[in-house]
Amino acid sequence: MVPKPLILATDLDGTFLGGSKEAKERLYRLLSRRSKEDALIFVTGRDLGFIRRIIQEDGVPRPDYIIGDVGTSVFEGKDFSPYLSIESDIARNWQDKPERVHPILNRIRGLTPQPGPFRHRLSYYYDKAFDPGTLDLLKETEVDVLMSAGVYLDILPKGVNKGTTLLRLLNALSLPKEAVVCAGDTLNDWALFETGLRGIVVGNAEPALVQKTRAMPNIYHSVAHGTEGIFEGLNHFGYEE
Repeated sequence: MVPKPLILATDLDGTFLGGSKEAKERLYRLLSRRSKEDALIFVTGRDLGFIRRIIQEDGVPRPDYIIGDVGTSVFEGKDFSPYLSIESDIARNWQDKPERVHPILNRIRGLTPQPGPFRHRLSYYYDKAFDPGTLDLLKETEVDVLMSAGVYLDILPKGVNKGTTLLRLLNALSLPKEAVVCAGDTLNDWALFETGLRGIVVGNAEPALVQKTRAMPNIYHSVAHGTEGIFEGLNHFGYEE
């Protein structure tokens, strides 16, 4: 990479964990050799347990920070401790939401709870029996609803998502926004690109995300998939091996 700061804020599945074995190893090696001015931030729907495993078992580089659970949890990469100055606000926002939302969602057809311990969110799979119009029942509960990849439904604290949490983290750390490049592949990454930060939509992205970002001048649409797509986008933004 050219010697200018890079803060890569990337989704995992389909993006940082996607592509050929060779491309992943190539990108991971480069990021492992990055300078002190650079940073790697995971911005994912996955939980901390999954992230710990891929770092320990799959050779994935340890990030400097982790924004997990679709933007509703934040951790230090060094020791996986919660970044409390941001998480405490999210927790307060979410405090009574499960009790208000669960009884409503239990009446909606076509929803199956996703397994796993989630922080400050509720997550479901939806199928053909699900009618998105029934989500109007949640209007008074002060939550945000996110559908992505044609199968995932996330219930989030109002105003909390991948993009808003990334901006809060950048501000808290005094990191330069002009050095940030975001990368993603599904509609739950839309909030990253909506921030106005530079972004890469990889070639295997959900068509709905491609459509929503097509006219955005800050976004590069890669032809290549996964990590190859990240390389392609970084080259577009002036980062070279």
